[in-house]
Amino acid sequence: MNAWEYLQAINTKPARRTFFSFHYQVDVTRAQVVRNSWVTKENREEAGFFDGSIFESKKRAGEDTLKRFITEGLNGTTVTCVLIGNQTAMRPWVRYELVRSFQRGNGLLGIRIHNIKNFEKQVAIAGNNPFDYLAYSVSGTQVSWREWNGAQWVDYSKVPTATIAETSQSLVNGEAKQFSHRFPIYDWINDNGYENLGTWVEKAAKQAGK
Repeated sequence: MNAWEYLQAINTKPARRTFFSFHYQVDVTRAQVVRNSWVTKENREEAGFFDGSIFESKKRAGEDTLKRFITEGLNGTTVTCVLIGNQTAMRPWVRYELVRSFQRGNGLLGIRIHNIKNFEKQVAIAGNNPFDYLAYSVSGTQVSWREWNGAQWVDYSKVPTATIAETSQSLVNGEAKQFSHRFPIYDWINDNGYENLGTWVEKAAKQAGK
């Protein structure tokens, strides 16, 4: 290897593969704006933009089939970004993607996209923060999950417990908090997501030790 090849090798970063979680039926137009901004820049790959018909076919095949499909989609990713529209916080499979991401050690962040105009040039009303509706609890070295069902906090058993080491997060025994205490959200329009998305993703990856 000559000096030029060496410099290229040490300066070449692997592509940052990020999983985007969102409510497909309502927010796909706005989500595509974020996706297109992400993949047109260097060393970036996306995941989670499933074809809607495929997602629905997996759902009809049963919960276990859809879980495997989402889990496979998360493979190779280091960060999960939830794109927050008006109804995102209550979507059950968005919740699964977020908890599963935490469990496997991904960095997490959220971006509000309601101010992005859709095909009809309309914006939407801001929705709730999905991280407010999910929680984790640490007992010894084990991390388990909870969700807000609209009336109370209940155990979330769709994703198995994990060890602290598996989550790649700095957690301590006895800690019990909502995801929103740990993971930030931004606004695509007000916080200039076009310019800052890469910085936000890298910050989330660093928090998870990626």
